[in-house]
Amino acid sequence: MAGKTAEEQRLEDLVRLRRVRDRIDREYAQPLDVDALARGAGMSSGHLSREFKRAYGESPYSYLMTRRVERAMALLRHGEMSVTDVCFAVGGSSLGTFSTRFTELVGMSPSAYKREVSAAAAGLPSCVAKRVTRPIRNQEADQAAPHLL
Repeated sequence: MAGKTAEEQRLEDLVRLRRVRDRIDREYAQPLDVDALARGAGMSSGHLSREFKRAYGESPYSYLMTRRVERAMALLRHGEMSVTDVCFAVGGSSLGTFSTRFTELVGMSPSAYKREVSAAAAGLPSCVAKRVTRPIRNQEADQAAPHLL
């Protein structure tokens, strides 16, 4: 039996990458790392990282952190939880790392976001607030002009 062609291997990898992305979307609050994701996909961690970035434009870790920040934004919009509680609820293990990544994606700290979004999004339907306040992916937010409303 002949080996797989490059195209067949690429298509098989894309199926695996989609499964990894779906797993991140479902299990973002769980302790996930690239090694565990790679084992689950039957790939080496290096191959997973390279191919995931090639397919989706960012590393698996960056994608995971973006999912966590998106969920954190939703929790902070409700205003019922502290920033620390939100960090741990979305799977963060370090408030400092979470706050740094949140600030990179959103353009302001989680506590500043919580203060400002409650006033800015007051009266907006949640589906509109979610769309308007979505984090910027694949680039850092402009620190001078946060993209809130």
